[in-house]
Amino acid sequence: MVPSRPPAAARILVAEDQADIRDLIVLNLQGAGYEVQAVPDGAAALASQAERASDLLVLDLMMPALDGLEVCKALRARGRATPILMLTAKATELDRVLGLELGADDYLTKPFSMAELLARVKALLRRAELLRAAQQGGGAAHGQPIVNGELEILRDRREVRVGGRLLDLTALEFDLLVHFASHPGRVFSRAQLLDAVWGYSHEGYEHTVTTHINRVRAKVEADPMRPRFILTVRGAGYKMRDAPR
Repeated sequence: MVPSRPPAAARILVAEDQADIRDLIVLNLQGAGYEVQAVPDGAAALASQAERASDLLVLDLMMPALDGLEVCKALRARGRATPILMLTAKATELDRVLGLELGADDYLTKPFSMAELLARVKALLRRAELLRAAQQGGGAAHGQPIVNGELEILRDRREVRVGGRLLDLTALEFDLLVHFASHPGRVFSRAQLLDAVWGYSHEGYEHTVTTHINRVRAKVEADPMRPRFILTVRGAGYKMRDAPR
């Protein structure tokens, strides 16, 4: 059963050291109906979560005291699964990888539109609500493992094994793999995956899908350059191989 509190009433923490950007984000989030707390640095962000856990965090990457990556790492070390949207003025692949490795759920590069920020926030909150509903309600189908050869996915425990080896996947990587594995043989375009897994569609951000697929392949495939599970369909998209009979 989905929690009764509507997503629009979710509590969001905004940690951003630039006051003008912080105020603009807060204004737009409050205008969308969210309950917003704002802090100017990473140390204050981390301290706030000890007092009252938020439903979602919007963290700037570069902040005084503690940066966004350090806050993200500390919260994940505490076992907090709170969705995290990372903001950054940096756009390099290394920055994105670092953020995702430390447990950020999504990444938005400055400058960005407020409409896009709100779309990302809404999508992350929706994913979190669906995950909570699945964990609380479960159901026989959700409890059944997905098996494709050596690949085994336990959705209720959010675990993935290949040949018995437990893999370390981020929340978004897990959701992407489950989506593929739940539809073996079906081809998905990057736009379809962005809408189905991330929960939003935005022109120009389909490269995010490619980045995540490459990262999942690096963890699932014995040879990512010659994938056996997630296959590229030239000119169409990607698919999970048909399960061996």
